[in-house]
Amino acid sequence: MYILFDLDGTLTESGEGIIKCVQYALEKLGKPEPDPAKLQYFIGPPLLQSFTQQLSCTKEEAEEAVRIYRERYATIGIFENRPYPGIPEMLEALTQAGLILAVASSKPEHYVNIILKHFDIARYFTTVVGATMGEARTDKKDVITEVLARLSRQALGELWSMQAADRLPVTAADLLMVGDKSHDVEGARTCGVDCVAVSYGYGTEEELQAAHPKAIVRSVEELQKLLLKQVV
Repeated sequence: MYILFDLDGTLTESGEGIIKCVQYALEKLGKPEPDPAKLQYFIGPPLLQSFTQQLSCTKEEAEEAVRIYRERYATIGIFENRPYPGIPEMLEALTQAGLILAVASSKPEHYVNIILKHFDIARYFTTVVGATMGEARTDKKDVITEVLARLSRQALGELWSMQAADRLPVTAADLLMVGDKSHDVEGARTCGVDCVAVSYGYGTEEELQAAHPKAIVRSVEELQKLLLKQVV
C-alpha cells in the first residue's frame, strides 16, 4: 500500500508563513489585509487560484501577487512552519510497518523538498510531487496522477517507458491519500483514490464532511492507528 500525504495542514503547520507572505504581497499591491483570519483560505489550494478566485484579481495581478509572495516565502516564510507533533514518529512507524510513503502537494515541488529536508523527514518518502514553479500541475488530481506515474516508474525500473503507461504496475487502488482540505478529497476521488481527511489541519469539519472522505481523523495519533491498519 502506498500512502500519499498532503504537506500544508497535514504534515506541517505552515499557516503562519503562508499568511504573512500573502499579507506581504497584498501590501505591495496596495490591497492590504491586516486580519490573518480572513486569509486562511490561502493555506492549501494553489496560490494563483486563491488570488484569482478569492480576491477577484485579474490573471496579471494574480501572477504578480505570486511573484511578490515568493520574494518573502523563499527566504523567510518557508521556515515559519513546523511539523505537527507526532508526525516524525508516525512516519517512522509507518515505514517500519512496510508502507510506502509519498508526498502529493499543490505547493511548488522545489519548496516541498526544502521543507522536508529542513525538518529531516525527507528520508521517509520514496516520491515527492508538487507543482512546478510556473504554477503548472497545481490541481490535486494532476499531482496524484504524476505520483502514480513516478511510483510506477520506480516499480518498473529500467523497463519503464511511456508506452507502458496503460499497464502501470501501481494503480489507483494501491493508493490512499491523506489531506486536510476538500480539494484533497475531491482530487483523489477524481483519480479513483480513497482519501482520509485530517481535521487537525486547515479544513473545517463541515467542509470535510461535505466532501465525503473515506474517514475523518482528528489527531496524528488517530491517523497513525488508521494507517497501520492498511498493512497487509
